[in-house]
Amino acid sequence: MRAFLDTSLVFLMLYFSFSSAVSSSLYSSSCQLQGQFHLNGMHKTGNVILGGIFKVHFFSADPDLSFISEPHQPDCYSFDVIGFRHAQTMAFAIDEINRNSNLLPNVTLGYSLYDNCIQLGISFRAALTLVSGQEEQVTLEENCIGTPPVLGIVGDSSSTRTIAISTVLGLYRVPLVSYFATCSCLSDRQKFPSFFRTIPSDDFQVNAMIQILKGFGWTWAGLLISDDDYGFHAARSFHSDLGPAGGGCLAYTEILPWGDDPAELRRIVDVMRKSTARVVIVFAHESHMINLMEEVVRQNVTGLQWMASEAWSSAAVLQTPQLMPYLGGTLGIAIRRGELWGLRDFLLQIRPELHHNKIDGNNMVNQFWEHTFQCRFAPPPAGWVEAGGELCTGQEVIENVENEFLDVSDLRPEYNVYKAVYALAYALDDMLQCEPGRGPFSNNTCAHLQRLEPWQLMYYMEKVNFTTTFGDQVSFDENGDALPVYDIMNWVWLPDGRTKVQIVGEVKRSAFKGEELTLDEHKIFWNFESKQPPRSVCSESCPPGTRMARKKGEPECCFDCVPCSEGKISNTTDSMECTSCPEDFWSSPQRDHCVPKKTEFLSYHEPLGICLTTTSLLGTFICVVVLGIFIHHHSTPIVRANNSELSFQLLLSLKLCFLCSLLFIGRPRLWTCQLRHAAFGISFVLCVSCILVKTMVVLAVFRASKPGGESSLKWFGAVQQRGTVLVLTSVQAAICTVWLVSASPVPHKNTQYHSDKIVYECAVGSTVGFAVLLGYIGLLAVLSCLLAFLARNLPDSFNEAKLITFSMLIFCAVWVAFVPAYISSPGNYADAVEVFAILASSFGLLVALFGPKCYIILLRPERNTKKAIMGRGIGS
Repeated sequence: MRAFLDTSLVFLMLYFSFSSAVSSSLYSSSCQLQGQFHLNGMHKTGNVILGGIFKVHFFSADPDLSFISEPHQPDCYSFDVIGFRHAQTMAFAIDEINRNSNLLPNVTLGYSLYDNCIQLGISFRAALTLVSGQEEQVTLEENCIGTPPVLGIVGDSSSTRTIAISTVLGLYRVPLVSYFATCSCLSDRQKFPSFFRTIPSDDFQVNAMIQILKGFGWTWAGLLISDDDYGFHAARSFHSDLGPAGGGCLAYTEILPWGDDPAELRRIVDVMRKSTARVVIVFAHESHMINLMEEVVRQNVTGLQWMASEAWSSAAVLQTPQLMPYLGGTLGIAIRRGELWGLRDFLLQIRPELHHNKIDGNNMVNQFWEHTFQCRFAPPPAGWVEAGGELCTGQEVIENVENEFLDVSDLRPEYNVYKAVYALAYALDDMLQCEPGRGPFSNNTCAHLQRLEPWQLMYYMEKVNFTTTFGDQVSFDENGDALPVYDIMNWVWLPDGRTKVQIVGEVKRSAFKGEELTLDEHKIFWNFESKQPPRSVCSESCPPGTRMARKKGEPECCFDCVPCSEGKISNTTDSMECTSCPEDFWSSPQRDHCVPKKTEFLSYHEPLGICLTTTSLLGTFICVVVLGIFIHHHSTPIVRANNSELSFQLLLSLKLCFLCSLLFIGRPRLWTCQLRHAAFGISFVLCVSCILVKTMVVLAVFRASKPGGESSLKWFGAVQQRGTVLVLTSVQAAICTVWLVSASPVPHKNTQYHSDKIVYECAVGSTVGFAVLLGYIGLLAVLSCLLAFLARNLPDSFNEAKLITFSMLIFCAVWVAFVPAYISSPGNYADAVEVFAILASSFGLLVALFGPKCYIILLRPERNTKKAIMGRGIGS
């Protein structure tokens, strides 16, 4: 906020001063400057002038914002050799263009370069001076047309200063090409219509850092930013993009103070020391890091992985033996390095006498000379207090001085300056090659060298596209941003104590492949005992079989790992949700994959199924044996007296009852489900029908034995007996047919009893049909039981009615108990209950009805006589 207030204040004061300087001459034939800004600069004449604003001094006393009548430079001190090299790079590029016959032939470029002393006010003065010129009076042609002092400006290096300058220059469509302003806010074409830059936006830099964080699995990081637009917009991008793009979040965000603030720095370092985040991202300037590292060293905060923005990723002042134990292994985003062949020779040709011009204030080289050789010119320039010692001769040999001015092995901002100058030159060249009548302006006109306007150059700047001698393509998108490319740097701490900054990768964006990150992890130096990248996470990754559950009140990177519930799985790391298994599958014990559910049914292979199958086959075998006994002894009195035909039918039906129980064992299929209840119902009706007819025959015979009862036997002859059994059985067959047609039983996968099991069973289809089937059997059984009960006291010693009564009591008792047991039995146990009821009732009938007869036939043959049967034989 403070930066924006400063920007607004300076803008208002200087802009209104600038406006008042020319307003008085709007109605005259000339423009009269009412005052001048006297700035530290460097100039060269030419047909077309390009402006430049550079940081040549580090500090300045607060300058007076008014116009100054007497020549006087602002009080700037602490000469910046690197900033001066940036300015000389622009001069070198212009000199190279002037010597190039293929680019801007017959046009000589000149320049006006100014020092901003890292002050917003001075930078704003320089910009206004460039666009208004320094001539005290300018005679205008008709319609107030004249050649502007500069067609375009290269600068500034600070986002905050560039925002202020571009706001004004945009009103007049003067192209401003920055080589170091990275704030993403400058991509707003509505606010900054004439702004271009050869350095990528902070949005791209932030995305590059997020890609690095994501590549190493660092989801928990701290962020330190500068107290200006550069830091604020970077923080905004991190907060909005880190989560969606990299799956991470920030443990803390702290603003580094300007200047030395020990209490605030102590608090910030204390936050870093207590945090669990092992990665610290610093989006600030070199001066901020110098102050911060003093406190880091004082508190001895080690074990951190630093990530540097381009503002300090190559800062030699931080690569000292005292700081490398803390900053070793730093990963940084750096401006693309370039090769500028001939720059060193150009720098060696600098001589103070070649640039000294009191009228133009051409004293920037003189100040460099005084700073480099620790001498002074006589008399020293007013306002400059650094010069001292012996007098400068101008013949000093600059090549003999050991400083970084001549080190051209790592040109990064300089390469951006070089590209900015060439972008303006190529745009100007395209503009001057316009064919008359085919121009892009009104009435297809072209621009003319004598009447060039900055807004005309703007049109061509948006379309510029060229390749540097180093092989990099330069063009601008719709927001004025160049194709972004960054080098990824790594600070290496060598065993001998020396330091080296090496390139370990690059990140760039192309029109065809999008954003690409290339990283050589094997080259990276890690400043840890393990020599491996550190772990920096708020919570460890949730393994498969668990899901992440955010901790209340904490960032989304802090979470608990909650095991998936039964029936759900997660087969990936850090899963947000557990997914349900398909219907026929269940979660594994580890909850990381689905396995087929266990199937459960009354199987032939399990003990219960084996027992029931054995019992069923045993009952069938006994029926066959009894049938064989009866057939073998069919002529004996006991067989003949018990209605052998009905006995044979009864044994056959009992055998079917035993066999139908096998349909309830095994995996249910459509045909077994349909057949099991039909076979069960018809077999038992056949059985009970035989017993009912047999009971009725016994009663008819008893009545026929009394006087006048002979007529009762005519209704119970062999034909009537067979017919009655057939009719009663046909009724059950009709019930089964209707049931199967209307709502047939079908196989059913039941998961209600056990979630992890599939119980295969036969759904009855129609409960009413099943109830009618059982009810009909019960009706016949009750009727048989009642008739047999009425005939229990017949006088025969071998009373068949008593045996029928006893057998039917067993039958009814079994099936009365079956109903509640069947309803309450889950899954395959319901089938087991039904099989048990079938077998129990069948054995009850078999034993009760045929047991005594077989006993007499086999063991007491002396009782198998007519006299014994009629009660006149041997007693028991």
